Amino acid sequence: MADALIIDAVRTPRGRGKRGKGALTEIHPQELLAQALRHVLERSGVPASDVDDVVAGCVSQVGEQGANIARNAVLAADWPDGVTATTVNRFCGSGLQAVNFAAMGVMSGAQQVAVGGGVESMSRVPIGSDGGGTDGGNVHLRERVFQVPQGISADLIASREGISREEVDAFALTSQQRAAVAQRECRFSTSLFPVVDPATGTAVLSEDEFPRPSTTLAALAALPPSFAELGALAAGPRGETLDALALARYPEVGAIRHVHTAGNSSGIVDGAAAVLLASAQYVRAHGLRPRARIRAMATAGAEPLIMLTAPAPASRKALAAAGMAVGDIDLWEINEAFAVVPLQTMRTLDIDPARVNVNGGAIALGHPLGATGAMLLGTALDELERRDLGTALITLCIGGGQGVATIIERER
Repeated sequence: MADALIIDAVRTPRGRGKRGKGALTEIHPQELLAQALRHVLERSGVPASDVDDVVAGCVSQVGEQGANIARNAVLAADWPDGVTATTVNRFCGSGLQAVNFAAMGVMSGAQQVAVGGGVESMSRVPIGSDGGGTDGGNVHLRERVFQVPQGISADLIASREGISREEVDAFALTSQQRAAVAQRECRFSTSLFPVVDPATGTAVLSEDEFPRPSTTLAALAALPPSFAELGALAAGPRGETLDALALARYPEVGAIRHVHTAGNSSGIVDGAAAVLLASAQYVRAHGLRPRARIRAMATAGAEPLIMLTAPAPASRKALAAAGMAVGDIDLWEINEAFAVVPLQTMRTLDIDPARVNVNGGAIALGHPLGATGAMLLGTALDELERRDLGTALITLCIGGGQGVATIIERER
């Protein structure tokens, strides 16, 4: 199978995802993605007419993010009408899955140039706007496979794995501290571009605005649990609480300790990202210098109530496909949907914490659902180059019990 070479990766800054509170809330999500598309080609010199397809992740595909936002972003970017695009939803893994689908097109030989990426404006199209809930309202499915909100799943994992409130808070503090260093040292500058007002051309945001560098352990410890009241909500077919339904599936846990808070869970933000991929044949013909290649890709499923444990098996599958071991990966990006996710993944795979999320993660920077995976790939690539390292593995947990993983390797 042919290589899928990464020519470049770009992203917007992450803006606070509350209408009227963040710098990106007045920018239509199509425009956010359109700006990412324009920048990734402008930096490489690849003409838009050579792009065979665009694949973009987006979770809440309704309203302004409906109507195939990927195609409308292509049009908003003023690319030729002949450039096609499609939008995918694999929940939190959508952005990385979009990159993987674009890579598959190149690796199969069906395409020479493709763009993968994603977008989510959580201020303009809030999470849950599609009205599907956890299972789309299918009562017959619910009778067999009951799913609980992700926050309860995260607390269930922590309770089952014996991960304490102190551990998740300590991890959250590290995320904030590492992100602060990364911002101070301009480590994100390679991929980052300023978002402009499409009407005036004036820059509205040039750096991530969600991090809270002054965070302390004491401040984190003072925050109330975010999902305790939700867990006590009667939602089962016989009036059972959500906590009780989770414990019915995992009775060995005994009780759910609600350890996740607003401070150790991912932030709600707006943003977009794009990754440009091309075949070796196209690269040679046009004198391009690729930055990396896709070494392997994988998805994996997990039990849908506990839901967030699949990054480990997805990573194992990707490593097996690449003929690699955990120790062969120089840097890991494990999405911080909740602090317990990277903690559980590191424990399961025996990963050195010093190699994981070295510039912070979604707890500090935010998690623009459909864009995050593509953003993490670009962050990992930038850091590989900065440290002169070779390989990175990017993985995300996914609602409904799935995980996605991608291994990239630098071209030197």
